[in-house]
Amino acid sequence: MQGSKVAIIGLGEVGLCLAQALQAGGHALALCAPRPGAAAQALAHASGSALQATPGPWLAAVDWVLCCVPGAQALAVATQAAPHLAPGAVWADLSTAPPEVKRQAAQALAAGPGAAAYVDVAIMGAVSLGGVRTPLLAAGPQAAALAALLQAAGGRVQCLEGGQPGQAMALKLLRSGLTKGLEALAVELLTSAERQGLREQLYTQLADIDETPLRDFLDMLVRTHVVHARRRLQEVDDTAQALAAQGAPSQVLPGVARRFAQTVAALHTHPLPVAAPSATQALAWLLATQPALAAQASGSAAPAASPASAAPMAD
Repeated sequence: MQGSKVAIIGLGEVGLCLAQALQAGGHALALCAPRPGAAAQALAHASGSALQATPGPWLAAVDWVLCCVPGAQALAVATQAAPHLAPGAVWADLSTAPPEVKRQAAQALAAGPGAAAYVDVAIMGAVSLGGVRTPLLAAGPQAAALAALLQAAGGRVQCLEGGQPGQAMALKLLRSGLTKGLEALAVELLTSAERQGLREQLYTQLADIDETPLRDFLDMLVRTHVVHARRRLQEVDDTAQALAAQGAPSQVLPGVARRFAQTVAALHTHPLPVAAPSATQALAWLLATQPALAAQASGSAAPAASPASAAPMAD
């Protein structure tokens, strides 16, 4: 695969990092940014690479395109590029576009005369810290080929087996939701513990969690949630009241309480089919009861998301 011609669209931190690694690995580059900074111009000069302002006919000569634009521009850039890609070209979308937008971008590229293959790539760490070694998660029929390209340049790519466009980003968002939710709770509860002189003791009381693998722990939370939601809701309320009494009302626990209250309400109208459900059974019950609860809360179905507008490309 050495010697492939690779286009990098978007020359911010991510694009520059990958361009430098691929250039060092012996690949010919084509660079694209509407307003290239000094670093991008220096790379183009040093590598003898063409520096384009927008996607266009020049893309017909490339084997790979790494799209490193902001998420809001990913669909517009893919749509603009689709008519110019040659058969066999692969488009790797490293943007932060949401899953549905990535699926739309894949469709736009497949509809082009070159029917370019699309790989959804989620950046799973901080490029500013990890550089080219920052973990990537790739989904799509050509994910393994992309992994080979980037790994040869020093990259770290995990392929989602059988993954489809949008699924890599969906997993990134799910992971982020879990970790950021824990982060917010940790901020609130550790500051409360510190205020009370109990932080070290709290760590001790949480140590038993380390005894259970994370997957088993998460499954346990879900399967017991549907059984004990009413009692746990009271515990959440008690904790929120304790924080408020310290003069630091929780910003997170009211949302937690609403989630528990929603489950309690669903149990009134949709009893559990079994007394001690598995995690799979609990999730099936939660999925089955969510539509009715969402309709009750909103009074109507949620509006469909509007397609992304064709925004101008940014570097």
